[in-house]
Amino acid sequence: MAPKSQQNSKLKKRKQISGNKGSSHGSISKKPKFVDNKSSKSLSRGTVGKPFKPPKQKENQHFKSNVEKAEARKDNSVPATNRDRRVQAKELAEARKKKRKRHYDLEHELARLWEEMRKRDITKEDRSKLISKALENMKGKIPEIAGSHVSSRVLQTCVKHCTDTERDAVFEELKPHFLTLACNTYAVHLVKKMLDSASKKQLAVFISSLRGHVASLLRHMVGSLVVEHAYHFANAAQKQTLLQELYSLELQLFKDLVSVKESRLVDIISKLDIQKASVSRHMTSVIQPILEKGIVDHSIIHRVLVEYFTVADKTSAADVIQQLSSSLLVRMIHTKDGSRIGILCIKHGSAKERKKSIKGMKGHMKKIAHEQHASMVLVCIISVVDDTKLIRKIIISELEKDLKELILDKNGRRVLLQLLHPNCSRYFSPDDLASLNSSIPSLCNKGESGDEKAEEKVENETGEKESEADGSKVSAEGSEVVEGGKKDPLIRRHELLVDSGLAEKLVDVCINDAGEILRSNFGREVLYEVATGGADGILQSKLGEKLSALYEAIASLAAEPKSEDAASGDEHVFENFHSSRTIRKLVLDCPAFALTLWNKALEGKSKMWAQGHSCKIVQAFLESSDSSVREIAGVELQSLIAEGVLKIPDSKMSANKS
Repeated sequence: MAPKSQQNSKLKKRKQISGNKGSSHGSISKKPKFVDNKSSKSLSRGTVGKPFKPPKQKENQHFKSNVEKAEARKDNSVPATNRDRRVQAKELAEARKKKRKRHYDLEHELARLWEEMRKRDITKEDRSKLISKALENMKGKIPEIAGSHVSSRVLQTCVKHCTDTERDAVFEELKPHFLTLACNTYAVHLVKKMLDSASKKQLAVFISSLRGHVASLLRHMVGSLVVEHAYHFANAAQKQTLLQELYSLELQLFKDLVSVKESRLVDIISKLDIQKASVSRHMTSVIQPILEKGIVDHSIIHRVLVEYFTVADKTSAADVIQQLSSSLLVRMIHTKDGSRIGILCIKHGSAKERKKSIKGMKGHMKKIAHEQHASMVLVCIISVVDDTKLIRKIIISELEKDLKELILDKNGRRVLLQLLHPNCSRYFSPDDLASLNSSIPSLCNKGESGDEKAEEKVENETGEKESEADGSKVSAEGSEVVEGGKKDPLIRRHELLVDSGLAEKLVDVCINDAGEILRSNFGREVLYEVATGGADGILQSKLGEKLSALYEAIASLAAEPKSEDAASGDEHVFENFHSSRTIRKLVLDCPAFALTLWNKALEGKSKMWAQGHSCKIVQAFLESSDSSVREIAGVELQSLIAEGVLKIPDSKMSANKS
């Protein structure tokens, strides 16, 4: 017999041959994995005939690990429930905060005191005790904890309600750290609160601490808030100190040579004989980073930009206008200087830039129209921009929704009055007209080179002079005209007012709410302009019938019976202060209305209205320049004069006779 080794080798060869035969058919056979490979190898090495026993080591290890976990749960080293896990996570977070925050326990105590001191029903004595305790705990550590979210709020409450002595102590402790705190997201609110309650001496100390850092702080999103807050509370000299740092490096050195009277940059340059080009370059380096970051909400930046336009060359001014001609302009026009910048951007911007500026105002028209300074930008747009389709689509479409509210508002009526009677000194102050007429010297068509001789030549030839206040052009006759668009102003007004349908809706509102508008202080002026047809009779051609309906509506109110016990809001239109004067003006300036009013309300009743505010209306029929009005009321009113019921000054009677 052959030895066992030879038999095993033969068995292996047979297995290899049978495996090759199976693979030759193209099918790949896989062994079923009932046991591990290691156990199969052990069987082939001479363990044939012995029963296979699976290893028990892994099962025992798994069993032991479960036992260990159960024992660990018994020892409470691992939380068994979700509540225990949350408590443990909270404890770990507290431990990490204590390691990370130096004054964690102090802040925790301050938060507890703050919850007590800010209650509404707490007495002043109890609050003062809590504030004193909190300030005592914070003493010597205020600059370190002022940047914390919680501690900053506690300090603000303490500064608001503490005594002057305690507030002074906090100010002295924070004084060396003002610049650092001004750039902190939370500490900046504490600095602003300190400025709100600072004395004049403390404000001067704070502004002096900003010296040399104004430009860098204005470039900071948080630090700029502090500079603006200080600029708001500063007096004229302190404001000039902050501005001079932005004008030129020379002015920082020779600031004592400039007085408060030289508030304009042009006057300062001429007094100190500084090169205008160097000032322009320095201001460009200051302004450009601020505009790139979009920090344009502050009034100090608006003032700097206004002064920059007076010294900037043509290219630099055009670049700034291009940057501002977007949604940034909406954030600037709420201040006086910002409104002037908006007007300059509209007047000197290209058609594309004007379109961007107007589109940036979309959705904000109502708010803009009701603001004192922002409304002047809308007045400039409807006076300068030739793209009337764009104005009708964006501006007029939004304003039409609240026409009555606009009519009754002091600032909202300005846009309507500019369309009805442009640049009227009765509705716009001299400062408003000056801002509408302002311009950038380097971008003006006249005298772009800036040569003084050329400007003097233009002044002598056209009879115009430059206003000392703002550089606006005022003609020798005293009338100011807004320059800008190429379209005829009358055609532009007609397209915006009549063709857009705004005038018709305006007349309808005046008819439906004639009584309320007549009795209001501001709406009566809009109604007067509508009733007279506007300047140049712009409404008469297409809305003649509507105006006649308006006359009938006012006459119907006047024909109502006189009530002696009427409330002040329901006064008769002849007895109300505002409405009686408006009706008197209409009688003098609008003969068609005067005839309607006499026939419907006053004929045969003039004696009843010959006293009080209403007597001015009756007198107006004899003072009218139209002969038909005087004739229709002459017979009845002359009898009243003869009886002594109605009195007319001799000067007015002689003027009418002549």
